[in-house]
Amino acid sequence: MNKKEFDYVIVGAGIAGCSLAHFLSKYSQSVLLIDKNKDVAFGASGAAGAFLSPLLGKANKFKDLITKSLNFSMAFYKDNFQKEIINCGTCRIPKNQEDEDKFQTYIPYMDFEYEKYEHGYFFPIGTTVKPYELCRKLSNETEKLFDYEVKIIEKEEDYWIINDDLKVKNLFLTTGADVSLIEEKYLDIRAVWGQKIDVYTTTKIDINYHKECSLSKSSKENIVSIGATHNRFDNDEIDSSYNLKLKNINEMKHNEYTNNIIQNDIKELLEKANDIKTLNNVKVLDVKIGARASSVDYFPMIGKLVNSAKSFEKYPHLKNGFQIKNENLELIDNLYILNGVGGRGFVLSPYLAYNLVESIFNNKELEEEITNFRLFKRWAKKQK
Repeated sequence: MNKKEFDYVIVGAGIAGCSLAHFLSKYSQSVLLIDKNKDVAFGASGAAGAFLSPLLGKANKFKDLITKSLNFSMAFYKDNFQKEIINCGTCRIPKNQEDEDKFQTYIPYMDFEYEKYEHGYFFPIGTTVKPYELCRKLSNETEKLFDYEVKIIEKEEDYWIINDDLKVKNLFLTTGADVSLIEEKYLDIRAVWGQKIDVYTTTKIDINYHKECSLSKSSKENIVSIGATHNRFDNDEIDSSYNLKLKNINEMKHNEYTNNIIQNDIKELLEKANDIKTLNNVKVLDVKIGARASSVDYFPMIGKLVNSAKSFEKYPHLKNGFQIKNENLELIDNLYILNGVGGRGFVLSPYLAYNLVESIFNNKELEEEITNFRLFKRWAKKQK
């Protein structure tokens, strides 16, 4: 049977994959977006608070990355997806006096306008997006294949073969916390499970708030979103819905173990939300869970992957911390990732996707701190 061929295939239809689909489609009509779920934004992206908000703190490389990404993404969304965003500002409320004192030390390093408001500080740039609607629009020009699980990828000459069904020139993995398709051990991704709830309340919420949770205005009257929790599981949760291999998890019937966690998280979110604003006549309308993907150093990871076996064979001293220039390392041909965006996926993904696509088509150099080279080098030094 002849395999269907594509120039570009993206595995994973969250905000990272849909952003890549948007920018790749500017250069090629041969793009396919794949997901094991039934639609876009059915994983962590659909369970996200989907906030666009500044990172507060003193100057450092991570804050600089978030600031550049926020400026890029806000302009990008406003220019192209005005109906899919709600720009009503965000009030950041210190958790305690220590938090307030920290905020005061950050003032000289503020990158965005703000003013004192209620018990916190109001940032006009604060925005939420509509995850599903945005991901649909981003991938509107791209062919899609849903309910399709990629079980194996294999290299055959200059092509990647997916499940013996598809023949692909360039493969992009935007699979979030599940990196089982990649055998490189330096690609250390941690799953942080989050829960978001939509509630009905007669309390009027006109802006977004963030304290120990986020309370965000909805486009629908009397509906607010509250998120998100942070759960890390030490063991594989194969007997629960907190299982990276499951699909359409927010449409399945959860077992007792999962439901107990969900109910405890609902209670926690409502308590934290009421610490921001007293919510009257509350009724929980919707609950979503999903696993954010976080790297060991919290920076995202994009671009080609280093082939560790071939690099060690070529440069044995790498295991002793011997430094080799990035361009001399052996890479995995025609395989790219965009991952590790954590809880800031809707801030980071458009900026990262744009830069990755520009690096491929126009030789734009990627910043060292967001490439996979840094992770490989750090891991290689620890090998014996």
